[in-house]
Amino acid sequence: MLTLFFGVGDVTSSSRAVEAVVILICGLAIFHLNHQQSARRNGSILLVFGGILIHLWVVKLACGVALNSGLGVNHEFLIMPMALAPMVHSVLLGQRAGVYSSVFVSLFGALTVPSDDRWAFFAISLFCGLTAVFATKQVRKRGRLLRAGFWVGLMALLVDLAFAKISISSLGFSDRESWQVFGNACLIALSTGLLTGLFVGGILPLLEGIFGLTTEISWLELSDLNHPLLRKMQIEAPGTFHHSLIVASLAESAAEAIGANAIMSRVCAYFHDIGKLNKPEYFIENQGGKNPHDGLTPTMSALIIVAHVKDGVDLAIKNKLNPRILEVIKEHHGDSLVYYFYRKAQERFQKVEAERGKGATNSDDLPEVDEKSFRYPGPIPQSRESGIISLADAIESASRTISKPSPSRIRALVDEIVFKRVRDGQLDACGLTMSELTTVRKVFSSTLRSMLHARIEYPKEQVEDAPSDLSRKSGKVVPVEEIERVRRRRQQGE
Repeated sequence: MLTLFFGVGDVTSSSRAVEAVVILICGLAIFHLNHQQSARRNGSILLVFGGILIHLWVVKLACGVALNSGLGVNHEFLIMPMALAPMVHSVLLGQRAGVYSSVFVSLFGALTVPSDDRWAFFAISLFCGLTAVFATKQVRKRGRLLRAGFWVGLMALLVDLAFAKISISSLGFSDRESWQVFGNACLIALSTGLLTGLFVGGILPLLEGIFGLTTEISWLELSDLNHPLLRKMQIEAPGTFHHSLIVASLAESAAEAIGANAIMSRVCAYFHDIGKLNKPEYFIENQGGKNPHDGLTPTMSALIIVAHVKDGVDLAIKNKLNPRILEVIKEHHGDSLVYYFYRKAQERFQKVEAERGKGATNSDDLPEVDEKSFRYPGPIPQSRESGIISLADAIESASRTISKPSPSRIRALVDEIVFKRVRDGQLDACGLTMSELTTVRKVFSSTLRSMLHARIEYPKEQVEDAPSDLSRKSGKVVPVEEIERVRRRRQQGE
């Protein structure tokens, strides 16, 4: 890297190489201390430092093209894609990674230009990079990248003017040549920014696939309810589909309130119960009248209920869903207990034991109840989003049992389920703090209140001697004109 950018053989190049080494050591230390989450993944490390290296190579290449094409030093900095790496890192890894990238591509890049232009290059590169970072907050549409590119180009032009790389003092109404130079500078700056945004938008899907990352643009595309699995759920398991929509609404609101990934929570909630598609009639939200569990033992019923997690994972793999969705499907029940059938099995065993004690039966066919047979396979939720979805799933299912919803009952239900999950250790690995859980409980209660509010019962309107009443009594159809005439006579009588 040092040989590629700074060369060897003279004192100046050697001093720049030493400066580059010092900057590199500082960069590695800062990355290790302030970006620990990214530092744990080899892919993120490669993306950050590989992106910085490619950015410097592209900037050096653009500089050579600018000089060889005759644009000169006036437009040299405008043709460089100063925001390339910061924009990529901001969209894929977050704004903190984008700021880190902006600072260090500016520091390293300043070492590759002549000494007289160091400060100008550093300022232009840093301001363009930071502009790209701030303009790419919550990018949910690819058009937002083009808008970010426009602001980057405008910032490059302004900073170039501030460092007198483009002179505006000689502009005059009659000086056509100076206006043409200024117009070319504006066009080059904006074109470079827009092309940078267009290029980043084009390579994002490739980088997402290589490094296993997902942008908000991709999450928004996955939120389309016309996905084949969701369409199948609407037809074959409408109750589960409706349940998933409510869970998605609860999870998205709670995630947004605590600063988690809201759009990811919504999409994962859409798919978290797709395993129920294999046997939808065994889940109460899809049952019309007959309950197939009535003819099964509690152990067999529990096996069917628990199996929907494994079936969901199989469907997700078969349909190539996002790995984060796969994780939520595995984790949304953790290793919790299927309490209803566990309790039913205990009651059945106790009843047989009581009859055996009285000598009414000698049956030894009923085994003792093993709690492990009634637990989900796990693992417990490993991320904040997964923990929120697991809580939203349990709370939405339990909220259907409230006969007369009231704010106090809803709040008590939410608190009971959240505290039960905490005591059972289901939230130990997801990273949710007690302060965040308090916020989540408030959001769940508020959202459920708006969903389960009672309707006002309107009194039925009774009209005496109305033609419609006469028609019902006589069985004849009264023309609309007759109804209108009766209505007008009544208004005139009043």
